[in-house]
Amino acid sequence: MTLASEIDEPRASAREPVLSIRNISKGFGAVRALTDVELDVYAGEVVALVGDNGAGKSTLVKILAGVHSADHGTITFNGSPVSIPSPTASRELGIATVFQDLALCDNLDVVANLFLGRELGTGMINEELMEQRSWELLRQLSAKIPSVRIAVASLSGGQRQTVAIARSLIGEPQIVILDEPTAALGVAQTAEVLNLIERLRERGLGVILISHNMADVQAVADRVVVLRLGRNNGVFRTADVSYEDIVAAITGATDNPVSSRSAAHPTEKDAL
Repeated sequence: MTLASEIDEPRASAREPVLSIRNISKGFGAVRALTDVELDVYAGEVVALVGDNGAGKSTLVKILAGVHSADHGTITFNGSPVSIPSPTASRELGIATVFQDLALCDNLDVVANLFLGRELGTGMINEELMEQRSWELLRQLSAKIPSVRIAVASLSGGQRQTVAIARSLIGEPQIVILDEPTAALGVAQTAEVLNLIERLRERGLGVILISHNMADVQAVADRVVVLRLGRNNGVFRTADVSYEDIVAAITGATDNPVSSRSAAHPTEKDAL
């Protein structure tokens, strides 16, 4: 297997990706954070975006979330070229991003966090309607929340992640980006979040999962996209790739001087 070579996209012949980016580059002064990065995300699939620290994952996510603008390259959404100049434009387009800090208000209850800035009601806030909608949304995700009137500060890490993911779905997005959703969670809470990701896929959403945990990636991702030093360094179907292959692509083990020399000058043993 050639780690840096791109595989055929799943079901690409049958349908077009919801999100497609081509030749995206971004620099910060003399530092090139991204160089000609490409990525496709289809409806109803989980794409894991992995790479070492400094690989460009966060920069790419912030471009899709409207925090940064790409220097050049194209972003296509549902077959049409788009620009994402702001976080509001990203949400209106149909991309929801759940950052690692979750951005929840600990002193507010679940309902208030879900509808913060998007309260329902005409003239007066309709608390009863928002509570009803909150339960409906949490049930769709099979979420384990004891009460929607409990303060977020009283929830576990997994439950807080649940609230953040549920909040991202209120705008009916087509793509959900999850930035390290299982970081610092225990085994049971991690399993709860992975179940949520599977629920998102079942709802037909495209999910971009940023994670350093290869066990989580292999548990829920359909494809793995590897970034290394701001460039694509492999796109793999999870079912067809091993843990070692993914780590080799992340660390660059396949393009070190020794392996490159071996590939260019096969030994007598290799020729047999």
